[in-house]
Amino acid sequence: MSNARWIRKHWYAPEAIPIYVVIGGTVLGAGWYITRLARGHSVVWDRKNNPTPWLDVQPNAQTKMLAINQKHEGQYHRDKL
Repeated sequence: MSNARWIRKHWYAPEAIPIYVVIGGTVLGAGWYITRLARGHSVVWDRKNNPTPWLDVQPNAQTKMLAINQKHEGQYHRDKL
C-alpha cells in the first residue's frame, strides 16, 4: 500500500476535518500568544549588557497598552533588543 493511500485510508475522514482545523488554529493562536508574551517590554533576554532594563524607562514613558485616566506625553520604544 502506498503512503498516499494509507494516509487517505487512516487519516482522511471528512468528519475529522473540523477537528484538524480547530486544533491547527489553536496551535497557531497559542504560538502567536507565546511569541507576543516573549517580546514584551518586561522580559529580559540580554542580562549581560543591560541587567536592569526597568531603570532605563523614563518617568513619562507609557509602558502599558491601555492607560485609563492617565496622561503620558511620551511613548515607550523598545530600542535595546
